[in-house]
Formats: sequence, structure tokens, C-alpha cells
Amino acid sequence: MSFRALLTEKNADGKVISSVQMLDEARLPEGNVTVDVGWAGLNYKDGLVMTGAGNMVKNYPHVAGIDFSGTVSVSDDWRYPVGQSVLLTGWRVGETHWGGYAEKARVNGDWLVPMPKGLNARDAIVLGTAGLTAMLAVDRLEAAGVSKTAGPILVTGAAGGVGTIAILLLAKLGYQVAALSGRPQHAEALKALGATTIVDRQQFLSEPDKPIETARWAGAIDNVGGPLLGKVLKQIHYDGVVASIGMAGGIDLPTSVLPFILRGVTLVGIDSVMRPTEPRVAAWKRLGELFDAEAYAGMVEEIGLEGLPEAAERILAGEVKGRVLVKLP
Repeated sequence: MSFRALLTEKNADGKVISSVQMLDEARLPEGNVTVDVGWAGLNYKDGLVMTGAGNMVKNYPHVAGIDFSGTVSVSDDWRYPVGQSVLLTGWRVGETHWGGYAEKARVNGDWLVPMPKGLNARDAIVLGTAGLTAMLAVDRLEAAGVSKTAGPILVTGAAGGVGTIAILLLAKLGYQVAALSGRPQHAEALKALGATTIVDRQQFLSEPDKPIETARWAGAIDNVGGPLLGKVLKQIHYDGVVASIGMAGGIDLPTSVLPFILRGVTLVGIDSVMRPTEPRVAAWKRLGELFDAEAYAGMVEEIGLEGLPEAAERILAGEVKGRVLVKLP
């Protein structure tokens, strides 16, 4: 039986291109569960894979798509019977293993999560990797004791997938949220999600840099990394916590030790790719309880497989607001 997929290939001249093709099921990779994919998400990492910019794929041809949802069609795993609604994020699917940009995916059952109560297949991928990462970051701030009354939480890269969902979750939990973004055209949309303050990225970075600065934020969720994260750390309140989840601004961290030794600031890293099953399922359960799909609807764009190459260029250029969904078949 054949199915449609966005196949990413590397030409003899080294150029990476993606196109929609019909493939035979025999080409699916190894795995003990086959899923009829209904929805997939677009993430920054998918853009790197489809364009070859990240040099992340070692074996071509390849199918990208690091998160997807659908229905089990064939299974050798007792946990996932035929007809079960499931979702998948992470585990390097879409990087080293074929992912969700196809009408069928074959994976290891250990990588799947049963569809959480309160979510349908579409809403699960509106959240996707971005939602799981945002939830894990919020969980870490709460676990570290960051109080709702201690001051605002700063969210950087606020107009992206993780940023917008983090704003929604924090606001619903009762936190005051400041949204830092370099895209002022999205300010009203960020306020609609629950941000009470909009911080202009250019102005933020242009302020004089000091070893330690005026404390402004009780905590932060940083999607950017690089010099911006270094500056954010210098503005965190005493005993504040910063969750680091991204590196769009670079992997270097130019900062000072003063926030750590004078204010007791904590920097925690958030990984959603290899997160073990138990905390992963717990985070998805909480997302099913907290996520307001109606409130987030204005941040969602739908495309088909054919629209992915163009969307990949847009997400790498920082031109995607919120989440882009791929509808299959």
C-alpha cells in the first residue's frame, strides 16, 4: 500500500530539497507500531532538517516532522492496540528516524503517549513539542518555588510556539507575564494570550550592560539563549529561576557570576526530546487540564504537505507566529 510523504533528499551537488511523493509502506523504518498520521507540527528543528541548515540528517532520503498525532493501524505493542489515538514528540524522530510528514509513520511504541484526556488529535499538535517544552519549563519554575506574587515572569522569544504557549499557561496559573519579542506587530496577540507587559527586544538589548542589573523579573522562560539570556540573568530577583529552552540567539552565554552568588539565581535547562516517559505523560496530563484551545486559536496556521518547504524557510527566518499545523491526509 502506498502513502503520501514529504521526502527530503540530498542531490549529488549536496543541495537538500523536499518534495511530496508517493511511497510504498515497505520503505517505512523499523518499529513495532504503525500510525495513520492525522496532524503534524512545524518546529524550528524541522526547518533545519528540511533545508539541511542544521546538518542533522545523516541518512537520506528522509522524512522530517518531530511531532505528530494519529491512530494506531498496526501494532505489536500491547499498550497500543489498533484504533488507539496517540501522539509523539521528541526521541529524535524526524531527525534520525522518519517522522510525521507522511500519511503513515512506523515508530517504537516506547516513544508514544496515549492521547491525554481533554485533548483531541489536532489540539495535541497545536501544543506539540512547543507545548510540552513550555509545560516542563513552567513545572520547573513552580517546583523551584517561584511565587505568583514575587513579580512578573519574563518570556523571551514570546511570539514563537514555546513562547506563546508559555504565556497562556503562566497567565492561566495566575502569574503576571512580561513578553519579550522583536516583532512588535504581535504585541496585541501576546496581550490577548495573557501578557501584561510587552518588552521590545531591541530596546532591551540596547540598554547599558552591567555585571548585575536592577532586579525586574521573578523568573524567566528563555527561548533565545546567547547574549539575551546573559542579560536576562542579570535582572532576576533574589532566588529567582530561569528556564533555558532554546538557542536561536546562539549557544554562547556571555554573563557574570554575580546573579548567582549575590542573588542566588538558578539557571535550569529544559529538554523535551529525551524526557523519560513518566514525567512526559504527567506533563501531557497537565496540558490536557490547562490548555485553552479557543484562546489560542488565533495563533494557529494550517497547511498541507506541499506548503512545508516554504514554511520551513519562514520559521528559520523568524517569520512564524505561534504554531503551524500540517493536516494529513
